[in-house]
Amino acid sequence: MKRILITNDDGFESPGLHALVEALRPLGHITVVAPTLEKSACGHSLTLTRPLRFVEIDDDFFKLDDGTPTDCVYLSKYALFDERTPPDLVVSGINKGANMGEDITYSGTAAAAMEAVLQGIPGVAISQVCGHSGCREVDELGYELAKEAAFRVCRKILDGGFPLPKRRFLNINVPPIAPSECRGYRVTKAGYRLYGNDAQVHRNPRGEEYYWLGLHPLRWVKDEKMLCDFEAIAAGYVSVTPIQLDLTSYEDLDRLEKWL
Repeated sequence: MKRILITNDDGFESPGLHALVEALRPLGHITVVAPTLEKSACGHSLTLTRPLRFVEIDDDFFKLDDGTPTDCVYLSKYALFDERTPPDLVVSGINKGANMGEDITYSGTAAAAMEAVLQGIPGVAISQVCGHSGCREVDELGYELAKEAAFRVCRKILDGGFPLPKRRFLNINVPPIAPSECRGYRVTKAGYRLYGNDAQVHRNPRGEEYYWLGLHPLRWVKDEKMLCDFEAIAAGYVSVTPIQLDLTSYEDLDRLEKWL
């Protein structure tokens, strides 16, 4: 039986996490290790300044108190699996909200898949994009399309092997629509997101100033060829993006050599 490790960055109580478990249970033996608290936008971070503890919630279902998604994958491989039989697949999600464009670098969801491929395990990150009125639409729609996408992609991996070379993972984003409205799947590149500043200043009852970081609207540089993840989602497709961990800007090597 195939061994699947599931994690996320929204915490062990997240509806998206439980939807993913339900979707993938027919494919193999599921082990869940998720953060105790929400760790959105924690990036590819490891906890080095305090001890971590697995807390068993149910059979093969643990929260890591108080770890990051990267901690969950890193520790699970060595603490919960035999060294000779690591997980066959790590799946991270279903995240509540998009992870497209440069947001991948912030994403704890994507980071778990990054850690998986660093550990030599195929990795998939899957995120449910929110609609124009926010994530209330996700709560109303549920995660049915995301569950279908996760099952389809993971079954292909487990049946036929991972389609990418080493140190690469799949980043999947699902549009906020019903399965019947989906136009299909599109292989995409990561788009260029346009960022703003939504740092809101407030004062506590003692008059001390503090800041709360808000959410930016999903805006991006228009892709005329409709090849990026943002464009695919806007057109009603499930976006599947291959992501590599090698961040070297190869086209600039010669230029930099001359500059030095």
